[in-house]
Amino acid sequence: MLPHISHPMSDLTPEAASMTGNNGCDDVSSRIEQIARTRLSSLASTIDQEGYYPLDVLEELAQAGLFSPLASRDNPDLVQAVRGVAAVSRWCGSTGFLVWCHMACALYLAAAPDASLNTDLLALHLKGARFGGTALSNPIKAQAGIEKIALHATRVAGGYLVDGTLPWVSHIAQGQYCGAVASLGEDRTEQVLFLLRLDKPELLFKCPHFSGMEGTSTCGIRLQAHFVPEQDVIASPAAPLLKQIKVPFLLLQCGMAAGIIQGAIDSMQEVEGPLGHVNQYLHDRPDTLASELKTLEERLIFLARAPAPQDRDYMLDVLDIRAHGAELALRATQSALLHQGARGYLSSAAPQRRVREAQFMAIVTPAIKHLRYELDRLSQEEMPV
Repeated sequence: MLPHISHPMSDLTPEAASMTGNNGCDDVSSRIEQIARTRLSSLASTIDQEGYYPLDVLEELAQAGLFSPLASRDNPDLVQAVRGVAAVSRWCGSTGFLVWCHMACALYLAAAPDASLNTDLLALHLKGARFGGTALSNPIKAQAGIEKIALHATRVAGGYLVDGTLPWVSHIAQGQYCGAVASLGEDRTEQVLFLLRLDKPELLFKCPHFSGMEGTSTCGIRLQAHFVPEQDVIASPAAPLLKQIKVPFLLLQCGMAAGIIQGAIDSMQEVEGPLGHVNQYLHDRPDTLASELKTLEERLIFLARAPAPQDRDYMLDVLDIRAHGAELALRATQSALLHQGARGYLSSAAPQRRVREAQFMAIVTPAIKHLRYELDRLSQEEMPV
């Protein structure tokens, strides 16, 4: 039986704390929760609708130790990292997504062979002195056969020239960076994963206005014979590292879903006093959703404790929990809006914002349809004799 996971995930029981092997995690989790609650509860609507990019909050969270679980190149503390994503996402899904982007980029930096990336830049990245995201939506879809690699690289002396366009990349701005993948060769079957330094304004272009999540600093990238030096190459060929990173990539996204779900439950409980007498007739009541969230969290912690990307059954579980988290977020946020009624439909209200955050969880790579496609494909693969 797995240990009880209280809500939010950052509130560790003694049994759960022992999983991290670090008695200081309670203090770190408390600081993260306090910063998220005090800073994001009032900023969330501004971030979501007005495009406020909360780098100041991310820096505070970094200084509190939010990204420290990824400091170990060989043994990152994925359990504690997932808890951190959930604690932030409970108060603001946009900021939770930025945390996920930053953590994903940390995984790429840690895997780079050059010390300027895996030591120097990684240290600055983890403490919030530098910021960077991930441009791996397209490669992840390409791995599944859903679309083709959008960037193409040509080998030249000292590195590569890269051409192509990526329409939506988050947590980037001039002076920042992201992990990106380009195809190689005439047949474009080989791929290279590299750090893309966004040091020129012409590399970025503005995206259309979304219905929410505007504060995630999501831009398009356009490269024309853009030189990437050899020292910024993270993996070539990229496929083995992409396969290894896929597990934390997905499980950290599940932390986003868990936080959004808990936030929705919070909104339901806020109105139990004045509206409980009529809300009792709604489906997906807070106690029911809390029980389902507890089960989801227990599965998530179990999977995060011992990643096994080479095991097919393990990967089926990871794909399934990612889809389950998105689907439960959709149900929970819709129910929270119904529980709050008109007060939850105000433009500044958390319930209507969380509905859109949950919709984002359902379509962000890998989307629910993508996950179901991969689940079907993987479940039908024959294992070697």
